[in-house]
Amino acid sequence: MMSSSSFKEIRAMAYPRTLVSIVASAGGLAVFLLIASSLLISGPIGSTFSSYFYGVVDHTEKDDLLSSGDGSGNRDAFEAFRSNLTIRNNSDSGDAVVESQVGEMKPGDSRNMRGQEKVVNVTNNAEKVSTNVQKNNTNGANLTDSVNTDCDLYAGKWVYDSAGPLYTNSSCPVLTQMQNCQGNGRPDKEYENWRWKPAQCNLPQFDAMKFLELMSGKTLAFVGDSVARNQMESLLCILWQVEVPKNRGNKKMQRYYFRSTSTMIVRIWSSWLVHQTPEPFDFAPTGVDKLHLDLPDERFMEFVPNFDVIVLSSGHWFAKKSVYILNNEIVGGQLWWPDKSRQMKVNNVDAFGISVETILTAMLKHPNYTGLTILRSFSPDHYEGGAWNTGGSCTGKEKPAVDKDLVENGFTNIMHEKQVAGFNKAIKKQTNKSKAILMDITKAFSYRHDGHPGPYRSPDPNKITKRGPDGRPPPQDCLHWCMPGPVDTWNELVFEIIRREFVAKKSNPS
Repeated sequence: MMSSSSFKEIRAMAYPRTLVSIVASAGGLAVFLLIASSLLISGPIGSTFSSYFYGVVDHTEKDDLLSSGDGSGNRDAFEAFRSNLTIRNNSDSGDAVVESQVGEMKPGDSRNMRGQEKVVNVTNNAEKVSTNVQKNNTNGANLTDSVNTDCDLYAGKWVYDSAGPLYTNSSCPVLTQMQNCQGNGRPDKEYENWRWKPAQCNLPQFDAMKFLELMSGKTLAFVGDSVARNQMESLLCILWQVEVPKNRGNKKMQRYYFRSTSTMIVRIWSSWLVHQTPEPFDFAPTGVDKLHLDLPDERFMEFVPNFDVIVLSSGHWFAKKSVYILNNEIVGGQLWWPDKSRQMKVNNVDAFGISVETILTAMLKHPNYTGLTILRSFSPDHYEGGAWNTGGSCTGKEKPAVDKDLVENGFTNIMHEKQVAGFNKAIKKQTNKSKAILMDITKAFSYRHDGHPGPYRSPDPNKITKRGPDGRPPPQDCLHWCMPGPVDTWNELVFEIIRREFVAKKSNPS
């Protein structure tokens, strides 16, 4: 039997060993955590985690027309995004990229079929072709490649790409819920897979890393209406797959900062791009918007010298109630003209053309602006059988239109005509060293009646998506674009336009 002194000796010997073991274990755990955390924070998913925990993502700014209530939709989207991420290593390049877990492939499922071939023949402007995507994204644009600036980017056809979109609705936490067509229950997905193919050249697939490199130290601003927001969110969704930006927005503008290249993506709301006021003017009362068609919108003009690339979007608000003022005189109105004895000098279509000339002239004469202005041409809507509020519909459209089924839209055509005329007039008045380019997407996108949310505007499981017994369609959105979807092509065109300018300046530094 051991004495109490023996126990004390054993405890005295055992205790230091226990203490050493604890210290060693703690030290090893600390080293492991340091290494693991450094690896996480340096990679894309680490950036996602750090942004989530340190409040980088903040979606407090909303449009008046398309807010999402209390913002819970954005929070839910980000939670879904965060929980569905995984790291996929590209064995050829060694790079890690972020992708969404989509479950096991099922027979006939074309998701993530990069490099695989799918051939279905369709005639005219919607033609399916086999797609073979090269490894390491060799079909992407090299920043220093020579470019064929004579190639018309806007004459071509839509081709089927089995590779699918560059992101999914679950891998982007910033897209507006109304454009989250898959998240809102749209049953078909083929509209995500059509890419634009110019007739005389190739439009490179968007390469997010190369875009950030090209825009290193620069700011790109989207200025305009909710369609501008649609395009900005598309760009953010693409870039989000390689880097999670820091939200630096405020009440005046949304701003997303990509730290790796000091690139800033900005959006400023401007419904008409010209000066507006609700104050009474002459015989126009308080309340109705007055548009001074010959004055630019000062709310964003003050920021213009700080931007390297500006993408302008406008037009659809000219269908809304407003008063038109020119040379300090009321000259017309839309859905407003109380005195029928007075002659209206300017209708809404003419007002749009004047506004385009005004805003572009102001930018091309701005003494401190030397950037690139991209005027995206009028985005066609596809309300067939009526307007947005009179039973117009795009329900059931699952493929791009072919020539024989294309429905001409007279309003779209005349708006495009007036916009191009306004652009050409402004170009002749230029006095500064900036540059303006018309990104003419109107004709190409007239074929994409399949690319809108239609009745899939909300995640409400009880929403009506079919025509009623009287044949009337449910409420729907045939103006904005699903994401992912055709709107992503706009940013591939923006990238190519910027790249062409980059190469041209490198070749002709004078």
